[in-house]
Amino acid sequence: MSTPSAPTEVSMETIVALCKRRGFIFQSSEIYGGLNGFFDYGPLGSEMKKNIRDCWWNDMVRRRDDIVGIESSIIMHPKVWHASGHVAGFTDPLVDCKVSKQRYRADQLFFAPVVIDGKTAGYVSALESESTATELQAAAENFKRKKAIQGALAPVEPRDLTEAQPDEIPQIPSPATGEPGSLTPPRAFNMMFETYVGALRDASAVAYLRPETAQGMFVDFKNVVDTGRVKLPFGIAQVGKSFRNEITPRNFIFRSREFEQMEMEYFIHEDADWSKCHKDWIEWCRQWLISIGLPESHLSLYDHPKAKLSFYSKGTTDIMFKYPFGVQELWGIAARGNYDLTQHAEASGKPQEIFDEATKKKFVPHVIEPAVGTDRIFLAALCAAYVEEQVTDEKGNTETRIVLRLSPRIAPVKVAVLPLLKNKEALVGRAQELYKKIKRKYTAFYDESGAIGRRYRRQDEIGTPWCVTIDFDTIEKDGTFTLRDRDTMQQKRITEDDLFKLLDEQVY
Repeated sequence: MSTPSAPTEVSMETIVALCKRRGFIFQSSEIYGGLNGFFDYGPLGSEMKKNIRDCWWNDMVRRRDDIVGIESSIIMHPKVWHASGHVAGFTDPLVDCKVSKQRYRADQLFFAPVVIDGKTAGYVSALESESTATELQAAAENFKRKKAIQGALAPVEPRDLTEAQPDEIPQIPSPATGEPGSLTPPRAFNMMFETYVGALRDASAVAYLRPETAQGMFVDFKNVVDTGRVKLPFGIAQVGKSFRNEITPRNFIFRSREFEQMEMEYFIHEDADWSKCHKDWIEWCRQWLISIGLPESHLSLYDHPKAKLSFYSKGTTDIMFKYPFGVQELWGIAARGNYDLTQHAEASGKPQEIFDEATKKKFVPHVIEPAVGTDRIFLAALCAAYVEEQVTDEKGNTETRIVLRLSPRIAPVKVAVLPLLKNKEALVGRAQELYKKIKRKYTAFYDESGAIGRRYRRQDEIGTPWCVTIDFDTIEKDGTFTLRDRDTMQQKRITEDDLFKLLDEQVY
């Protein structure tokens, strides 16, 4: 039986180790030392990622009548990115350390003045983390102690480097060296990857790897309207790779340079109640995350303040998730007005309007955009599912069981088929027969190596919801077999028909 231990916060080190050990995720080009910000998905990881992608596509597109899908190219005409504002404005504030040659995002590098008896004695800095304020306070206390300054130390007031005044920057220490004077003022750094199309290597051949999938849906808007027999309100969805030359990729696959997005643009009438539509999509997205196993307790909402919204945005809400490194954005739902279609209409000279039969007028639709990263959902699902618990066997021995309590919808393996003994031809034959039947529709795993308890543990650690054991009762009596539940470890006899009914109900 299992005795769940007190919940412990899983660390990123534990998740990264599990991913490498069990074949979920590897560092890209690892045998050559790896390439920062790029990752490869292994046998289990590619299955799980595909399951997340398929669940989203099925629920977002196939099971709805108002949304269609497209697949646009990764490299588009460079004018697309000029019109969308990415060439001029898709930037992060960059700071260099002139001594260490390291680079930082200015909005992720925090500093604070060390104020003693009301006077600024110096500055301290720290990179963004869950404990930035604590680290800055500790650094300020250490500064005061090392400088042997007497007086009362005021609590630190953290700011990021984009808020630093020109006269403060030379006094702020670099995180790399701990010494002031080496940080450059923040400057704009465009995150798009440049490439060339064709044989030439001049300005006329410059193109970009797309930094988002959304623009493909905007530039194909009229094609979809003219061919898809769609009527407002309707959506266009897309899943695909995007590329951003992040200054500081971090937190494993949370922020990388190559990633997969699942985006949908939901077009509405210019007079529609955009606020209600926006709220409806926020709730739809939240419920979808719960449907694939993310705990509601780990989810929260963050409404972007009006002062930080883009000039064309009516409102943006992020669904936040509690990762081991803090509460961070998982899914953004934005009300973007008609900005994107209008921009492309002006830049291309091709109207992006819809004719309203009721008013006999043409107008440019407005849009609600739910955009999420597949990789971020993948990481959230792993972090939420990971459990270590104490398990006592029939002999009274206690051990630690590692289990991934993944939803059957996204688990990489749905069923493991285990013959009780590998040297009994009748058991192996029946197990192989069942395994092949399951494989026609679901991802299954066949394992005949080792003690049955060890085989169960291996499946627990990769998140397999059910194990089926073919034993002597299967071949000598009624043909039923043992079904073991991953989470409860309870076992029961089940028929083949009932097994497939269970799979059809739980894996949808």
